[in-house]
Amino acid sequence: MCGIVGYTGFQDAYDIVINGLRRLEYRGYDSAGIVLEDGNNKLEVEKTKGKVEDLVNISGQLKGKAKIGMGHTRWATHGVPSDRNSHPHLSNNGKLAIIHNGIIENYDTIKTMLTEKGFSFKSETDTEVLVNLIQYFMDLNNETDFPTAVRYALNEVYGAYAITVMHEDYPGVLVVGRLGSPLAIGIGDKEYFIASDASPFVEFTKEAIYLEEGHMATISLENGVDIRTITENSKIIPEIQKLKLSLEQIEKSGYEHFMLKEIFEQPKSVHDTMRGRLLVDEGVIKMAGIWDHIEKFKNANRIIIIACGTSWHAGLIGEYLIEEYARIPVEVEYASEFRYRNPIITDKDVVIAISQSGETADTMAALKLAKEKGAFIYGICNVVDSSIARITDAGSYTHAGPEIGVASTKAFTAQLTILSLIALKLGKHNGNLGNADFMSLTAELDAIPKKIEDVLSSTHELVQNIAKDFVNATNFLYLGRGYNYPAALEGALKLKEISYIHAEGYPAAEMKHGPIALIDENMPIVIIAPKKGHYDKIVSNVQEIKARKGKVIAVVNNGDTQVSEMSDYVIEIPETSECFSPIVASVPLQLLAYYIAVYRGANVDQPRNLAKSVTVE
Repeated sequence: MCGIVGYTGFQDAYDIVINGLRRLEYRGYDSAGIVLEDGNNKLEVEKTKGKVEDLVNISGQLKGKAKIGMGHTRWATHGVPSDRNSHPHLSNNGKLAIIHNGIIENYDTIKTMLTEKGFSFKSETDTEVLVNLIQYFMDLNNETDFPTAVRYALNEVYGAYAITVMHEDYPGVLVVGRLGSPLAIGIGDKEYFIASDASPFVEFTKEAIYLEEGHMATISLENGVDIRTITENSKIIPEIQKLKLSLEQIEKSGYEHFMLKEIFEQPKSVHDTMRGRLLVDEGVIKMAGIWDHIEKFKNANRIIIIACGTSWHAGLIGEYLIEEYARIPVEVEYASEFRYRNPIITDKDVVIAISQSGETADTMAALKLAKEKGAFIYGICNVVDSSIARITDAGSYTHAGPEIGVASTKAFTAQLTILSLIALKLGKHNGNLGNADFMSLTAELDAIPKKIEDVLSSTHELVQNIAKDFVNATNFLYLGRGYNYPAALEGALKLKEISYIHAEGYPAAEMKHGPIALIDENMPIVIIAPKKGHYDKIVSNVQEIKARKGKVIAVVNNGDTQVSEMSDYVIEIPETSECFSPIVASVPLQLLAYYIAVYRGANVDQPRNLAKSVTVE
């Protein structure tokens, strides 16, 4: 959630850190700060509540003063967003500076101990406690060096963290550590970069080390990167990876917002997710992660899908797909609830975790629990070598490319594509899906990128105009049946995430069990009504809405007449198999949420209070 950037080398550290923080703005934050070590080996700090540009406005005097520094964007956990709670934090003696992503759960106990030892605190944060704990260990024994003191301190805390620390008596040195929150080290030519992901340094180097769980590193120009385990201080030989990320992928490319760019990238991202896997002419789906463990899936008592947010909605559609075509029982759980309710898990279960970032804290914790119980763990994520990718027994990458906008769009449709492939492959293998149906469905799936392209070209301007009529709406209902009920949930989530309009998704049949009481002439209702799948029932729902003067925005197939004639606004999409309709229907709903938010003046890419990667519980 918070963003971390660090640098030591020969370039101006200020420019590297500030530009790196701009790259990490997508993660969501409420304040920003920077610390540099000047030519006299003194730490200079500037920090503020607000955006990176607010930081730039107060820190310009630091430009050109240092070759080492670090910066931070904070998403508030302990203490309100404020200048004093912003990172970096200094130790009481002013020699140490720290930036931190995560939560130190036992900070209060440590704070009490340090207070009794004479330490004082300027902020409400757990992070200031940690930097003073490091000072405490250095003060306790003059022979304890800087990296050792960091290691001692990390062994005393529990929770989740990615940290970067500087000490003015150790010029040119950065010490980093990781437990639960991601951290990447960029390896340049006589320079090193630290960041929450590779985007801040992608133009400077294509080599990176992704710090492993429970590891720390001491980084300097003189000694390079020295990686150790936090608990045992055992030396680790790291794996240096070649970055596939390009600068173009993390720029707007002429679009007003990253979200709009990512909506329009969906024909490509869905195609890329199928590429090399779906071979329609051969009648084959190639997925090594499934095929290498096919007996695990075939003999599973059930599949449990765990996820959060948008990924949970994808999981619900995955449940429909797998149960219909593979005939394997599926349960879908919120990861945040699953881990705390003492679930029954056995070695006959397959657990599928879905996460765009691969770093979602609740999903990671739920996976660890399932693994301890002996379940087979399968991951679906977008970020290569993420924490979920490393902990799982097997998995599939979505290949959607970097998703910068906080509100997920292309990652969602890519997840649905992977789940479709899994369901069809399992159904074909276990004999529940005949060859003719398999060939028909794979051909339909192969056609989805073109249908998304058609939706974007035919509905873009129309949806813009519809959005203008609902800028001042205070509530929305989204309705769908069958496969499109989770699509309704996702449409509602998109709207409330970025426009701040209260929106709820419901199964259309449940409208009479409560939500119908809300319907009047001021209530907009988005209803997903493709021809395939309970169309007659949807017609009845629309009639009930219109009888109460509700405003209907209908998503229907091309050429529809019955629902269209009753609706106030009509958005047409190409017809496809019912099971794939959520992929196509989601696109205009994304556009609707986007344009309503834009017309309301909201920050679409960085909505308030939200973070792209939720790495704390």
